[in-house]
Amino acid sequence: MKTALTIAGSDSSGGAGIQADIKTMTANGVFAMSAITALTAQNTTGVTAIFDTTPQFLAQQLDAVFTDIYPDAVKIGMVSSAPLIDTIAERLHFYGAKHIVVDPVMVATSGAKLLQDDAVQALTEKLLPLAEVLTPNIPEAEILSGMTIANAADMEAAARTISERYGCAVLCKGGHQINDADDLLWRGGTGKWFKGKRIANPNTHGTGCTLSSAIASNLAKGYDLDTAVERAKAYISGCLSAMLDLGHGSGPMDHTFNLKGDFVRD
Repeated sequence: MKTALTIAGSDSSGGAGIQADIKTMTANGVFAMSAITALTAQNTTGVTAIFDTTPQFLAQQLDAVFTDIYPDAVKIGMVSSAPLIDTIAERLHFYGAKHIVVDPVMVATSGAKLLQDDAVQALTEKLLPLAEVLTPNIPEAEILSGMTIANAADMEAAARTISERYGCAVLCKGGHQINDADDLLWRGGTGKWFKGKRIANPNTHGTGCTLSSAIASNLAKGYDLDTAVERAKAYISGCLSAMLDLGHGSGPMDHTFNLKGDFVRD
């Protein structure tokens, strides 16, 4: 069985972060492991508190994983401080981690700021150059490229800039009024559009976490990047199409929409 590690924050409401990552990896057929960067008090209406792990304890979590069950892929999500980013970059380099997917989490779906100002520089200097692929949304791509994105051509220009700047592939996610659900994968100087159909579901809590974890899962299983992205988009479409409706705000998706068997029946 292939394995994947998520390095991210905990979501107490279960729809995003570590919880979404583990559900996604399990649903995509890999063994999920985790190193927790922060505890959050959050639900579908927003984030009310963040408690960061210490760099020393984060390093101990990573050591425990890599020295026993070496991950076939690594997904990195919410890391809110520079010392934690430095720790992750150093440990991943030390262990020669492969298939690193970075979801540059800067702002939550609810609008809450999740990245401290000093962490942005650490993220761009230390972590992004280690990635095989980045998965920014439109606001994050604007920050990373220093450009304004208002249309598909802007997405291509920003993705190219980010890819050239950090030496990795970039999956620039659509939405945010730019297009329906078309994502752009830029790597090696060329772009490829992955067309999608917007699903009329207001419950999108954890979509970024889910997509990046699904990509990591498929890379762990040996798929090339294009196929991993295509499969991940199909998976998240299924999660959204299940139309789960929980909570008073932007609710979670159904990560186990395709789970069948005696133990899941009513």
